[in-house]
Amino acid sequence: MRRSSATLIGFTAVLMWALLALLSAASGNVPPFQLAAMTFLIGGLIGAVTWPFRKGAISALRQGWQVWLLGVAGLFGYHFVYFSAIRAAPAVEVSLIAYLWPLFLVVFSAFLPGERLRVHHVVGVVLGLAGAALIITRGKGLSLGEGFSSGHALAFLCSLIWSGYSVLSRRFGQVSTDVVAGFCIITALLSAICHLLFETTVWPADATQWLAVLGLGLLPVGAAFYTWDYGVKHGDIMVLGAASYASPLLSTLVLVAAGFAAFTWPVMVACLLITLGAVIAAKDMLFKRAAPVT
Repeated sequence: MRRSSATLIGFTAVLMWALLALLSAASGNVPPFQLAAMTFLIGGLIGAVTWPFRKGAISALRQGWQVWLLGVAGLFGYHFVYFSAIRAAPAVEVSLIAYLWPLFLVVFSAFLPGERLRVHHVVGVVLGLAGAALIITRGKGLSLGEGFSSGHALAFLCSLIWSGYSVLSRRFGQVSTDVVAGFCIITALLSAICHLLFETTVWPADATQWLAVLGLGLLPVGAAFYTWDYGVKHGDIMVLGAASYASPLLSTLVLVAAGFAAFTWPVMVACLLITLGAVIAAKDMLFKRAAPVT
């Protein structure tokens, strides 16, 4: 498969993550770790149910401890730290700091074999960050009113965890994406343990909320992790990093379309910044010169 095709497959994860806010809101008052346990279990099962029908799929689980440590630290570690950060600092500030991960992804990937950080990658990701900042702060700016807290430090750690997971996954490019199902199931188990330790169980109240949970497990907390894994392993990881800033924008547009938010000037400007940033970062892929005919 061509690198550009793998990049597009990876970008579908960004599209699915755009549904995260809407489906999470529609899932009712289910506590975070309980919701993570339920949705990651669904996400793991959508991969596991295909194993009997594909030769060699189950054998993909026979990986070294480094692969399992990376996968579980990426999926469970990120969510555990993020939920902890939300409890210790304002959600807007946590979200913005955590969304430094695409910037770190682009920078860290420059150290991968065969990759090279170019000016247009940096320009693209900075424009994307500016657009994401407008979306998250709603154009009102950001000030750490209470100073830098442990919640902010945890949010910064979130950005390092996910960018590190994504870049290091490239180092294990020979590992089949089938192993992601195992990552999801272990993450579901660990989330369930955290739920029992720290939360009170609250089940979805009606069919709509149950469907939202199912949707989360099938798409942004399920299929998205499989396509992201394939994209960062086989696609243009720097383009994916810059394009990831489309997620908060698309998430806002979905909320606008569903009537949960209004289309404001920060959203409009963010559209321009993030789109421009993605095009600049991906210019090598989008505007390839045709090879000369000899």
